[in-house]
Order: sequence, then structure tokens, then C-alpha cells
Amino acid sequence: MSKTSRIIFTIHLDDKNLPQKIEWEADDADFEGKREAKTMMLSIWDKQDSVTMGIDLWTKEMLVDDMNIHYHQIFAKLADTYHNATGKNEVSLMIKNFAAEFAEKLKLFNP
Repeated sequence: MSKTSRIIFTIHLDDKNLPQKIEWEADDADFEGKREAKTMMLSIWDKQDSVTMGIDLWTKEMLVDDMNIHYHQIFAKLADTYHNATGKNEVSLMIKNFAAEFAEKLKLFNP
């Protein structure tokens, strides 16, 4: 029998519909209950229209320095995910190199 797993995002909005608090929970998470996040970026490939749909949200608490680190980690994760999905080493390395250049440009790591 197949299994169903749910991931639930709860977004608390202010009177201007801007995110104040982002919470998430998942059936298969290694913790119970909700966890708080400062930002979320969700990309979904729409089967019917063959287009990527996205939801990008962040709270006022998300600092620019944290967002820079978050993006760097996204690029690094994207390289790994792309490699796992396609097996294309050369393109995966290109994305990893971009992530490294991004980090260097923003001075995210001490030499």
C-alpha cells in the first residue's frame, strides 16, 4: 500500500498581508509539532502547464546577512540536488563554483 505524507506551512500575516511568522510541520519530520522559520522558498513544477511555480516569503526578522547565508546554502543544495537528479557532474560543479563565488563576493567566510 502506498503512503501519504503531509508538509504544512502556516503563515501569520500582519494587516498589510506581510508575513509576521512562518511555521512548518511535517508528518515524517524527526521532531514533533511546528518549527518556526524566518524565510521559505518553495518551487513546484506544475505538471499541467510545464512551468515552475514559486512561493517566496520572509519575515521582517530575516536579516540581510542571514539571507546571504541562506542563498549560499540554497545554491550549494541546488548543486547537490541537480547532481542527484541528473547525474551531470559538470553542470553540478558549475553551480557549486557559482555558490563559492557568491560566498566570496559577500565575504561570507573568513579565509
